[in-house]
Amino acid sequence: MPFSLKNRSTTNTTKNTTKSSKKLRQPLTATLCSAALALGISAPVSAAETELPSTMTWSSYDVGSAGYAEASAIADAFGKKYGTRIRIQPSGSAIGRLQPLLSGRADVGFLATETFFAAEGVHDFSTRRWGPQDLRAIAGRPSSIGIFTAADANIKTMADLKGRRFAYVAGNPSINVKCDAFLAFAGLTRDDLEAVMFPTYASAMSSLARNEADASCTTTTPSHVYELAESPRGIRWLEMDPNDTEAWDKLNKVAPFLAPYEETVGAGISEADPVNIVAYRYPVLAVRADASADEVYSMLKALDETYPMYKDATAVMPRWNINLSGVPSIDVPFHDGAIRYLEEKGIWTEDLQAWNDQRTERLNALLQAWPQAVTASEGKSDDEFARIWEHHRQQALNSL
Repeated sequence: MPFSLKNRSTTNTTKNTTKSSKKLRQPLTATLCSAALALGISAPVSAAETELPSTMTWSSYDVGSAGYAEASAIADAFGKKYGTRIRIQPSGSAIGRLQPLLSGRADVGFLATETFFAAEGVHDFSTRRWGPQDLRAIAGRPSSIGIFTAADANIKTMADLKGRRFAYVAGNPSINVKCDAFLAFAGLTRDDLEAVMFPTYASAMSSLARNEADASCTTTTPSHVYELAESPRGIRWLEMDPNDTEAWDKLNKVAPFLAPYEETVGAGISEADPVNIVAYRYPVLAVRADASADEVYSMLKALDETYPMYKDATAVMPRWNINLSGVPSIDVPFHDGAIRYLEEKGIWTEDLQAWNDQRTERLNALLQAWPQAVTASEGKSDDEFARIWEHHRQQALNSL
């Protein structure tokens, strides 16, 4: 069962919780409620001075993206508090963001879902040059995403999507894999829909207002969903029961980095009319698995200590609070250095460690399967290699 994020305010209790606009919770396991502490209250941590390198390089999405803006705000806080000079290296491609990190030219990546793709050895990372990458997470703020439909399409549940026009984005696995995971939640696949492929994200998201599709998936605040809400068709977000263990198990087989989330901001959404959808992590602060545990510890500690300095930089920056950003679910396992700091803060629990162990086991199984696929495909074409790798990959996952 994934870790659920829900907007709700609480009062200070013996479970060490406090008022919060976003709170992590585990619907079926009581201990997970204490694992994800509400914002602002944590166990004491060592008062030792935080040590950061004098210079750092971070990779991120393009200039103008949310990821770049957030990396810039955090870098500015690090500079003011610790004197660390940070160079942000932007790139519009997944490879462009990962390559500097993997080669050691970047210390940390402010990454998107390519973190998961790289660890899984899929999409851009399924070629002989790449394969599964041994990555770890430091933290990652939650960002909501869900399935939206035209209100007049009379699609009221996930099951109602069967046979309907569903908009996909050509060449955009980051969006499409999340859409496929949502379908799995309802026991559906693309074969159960009329999957309509659009050439760009903008054309896919605006297709509902043009009556060229009936549903798709995206975040809750792009202009396209507001346009649909204001159009004659109207908008509806499909609810995903956070307590449906069987459905979440199906979803997690496709995208184990997603978690239940109650959203109160977006087109057709409000505090008075929230929606249960999901959260993924963007940006994900990622490092190589062999990164120094002490350096990762210091990075997360600095992220936590400077939170008051950057939390108001954008509307979503409060979600970097360590009680939200420092817990699963996330694209890859947490680094041991990050876990050490989270334990000191009283955030990390046995349940969170169990999640991390399971996620590490999955990644290790893929790392072990990769050389077997490479050996089995020697002298074969790239197309044959792709089939051989997918076979070995599925065998590895089925063995878990």
